[in-house]
Amino acid sequence: MRTLSVVARRGSCLAFRMPPVSIRRPEPCTYRWRTMRARRHLHLPAVLGPPLMLTGLFVALWTWKCMMLVLFQNTIIYNPFMPPNSRSMRIEDFAKECRGIGWREERIRSLDGTEIALCISDEVSGSQADPNRPPAYVMYFQGNASSLPPRLPDLSAVLHRLRDIDPKTRYIVVCLSYRGYWTSHDRPSEKGINMDAEAGIRWISNHSQRVGSVDESKPPALILYGQSIGCGFATKLAATTKAMKVDGLVLETPFTSTRDMLKALYPQKWLPYQYLWPFLRNFMDSWTNLGIIRERASRTPPPGIYMIEAGKDELVPSELGQRLFERCQDLGLPVERSKIRSALHNEVIVRPQGKQAIAQSIASAVGRARQT
Repeated sequence: MRTLSVVARRGSCLAFRMPPVSIRRPEPCTYRWRTMRARRHLHLPAVLGPPLMLTGLFVALWTWKCMMLVLFQNTIIYNPFMPPNSRSMRIEDFAKECRGIGWREERIRSLDGTEIALCISDEVSGSQADPNRPPAYVMYFQGNASSLPPRLPDLSAVLHRLRDIDPKTRYIVVCLSYRGYWTSHDRPSEKGINMDAEAGIRWISNHSQRVGSVDESKPPALILYGQSIGCGFATKLAATTKAMKVDGLVLETPFTSTRDMLKALYPQKWLPYQYLWPFLRNFMDSWTNLGIIRERASRTPPPGIYMIEAGKDELVPSELGQRLFERCQDLGLPVERSKIRSALHNEVIVRPQGKQAIAQSIASAVGRARQT
């Protein structure tokens, strides 16, 4: 018994002498504690909740609209589907309203191979005028909506007035259907439409060579006639083309540039739209184009500029027309300016006074070109 007690006493001593094993006590879960602590620090009075939510909603909508304006600017500017049936309209549907002037469709290829349409006027039916009259071409650039067929009756009325003003000239109107409009393929963009315009003027050059002229020493006169955004394409073509000499520009309801239009449509400084101009892909900068036109005409007579504005234009402020007029004067470009009383943006060519002003401007441009 004594031996066993000694062994037991030694075993206990051995157990006592074993190195101690440190066992860490489990730490309490700190996640919930930290979350609760953060909540205490971020606690705001309940009265501030609704204003913060409204402010966040406003900022979100503000950002969303800016993104939509930048990403879908082509869809906003170009409206070939207004009205919805505009791309399915036919020339025949408006033949009676053209009062004897025929129109035909011509298919051509743009510079990038896109198939586009031209709408070309034919001689007045029943006309007894001399077929050997010298030709003059008018290339027409439409506005941003609808298609060419609904515009043909008004253009026909202008042609009738041109025949009365200048019966010794055979006027041929070539209307350019932008890509994505009417029966033209692809989607509209400024870069693409500029290529379409160059293809159109090359077609006119080839056509004039086939038809010929009474005076072979002088090429036929060429007038570019643009309406609204078409003014930007007309001035761009006059500033860049080498296919033919441009003798005059008729600008109906023109504006200086898309950037200036953003400021005009959204003048409030707290709105972001006027500050988005660095993201523009469509410039239509007639201001710059006129400067290039003046530089190109340093050795030859410059084309005449004929501006026709709407008296009650609800889209383009009169200040932009005034600035464009002063720009022409500063550059030394011959310019004339007329305003159609009480006409809205799209009503210039609809009103008799507007038709007469357009016809008179075209005839004046052709007469000036033949004198130089």
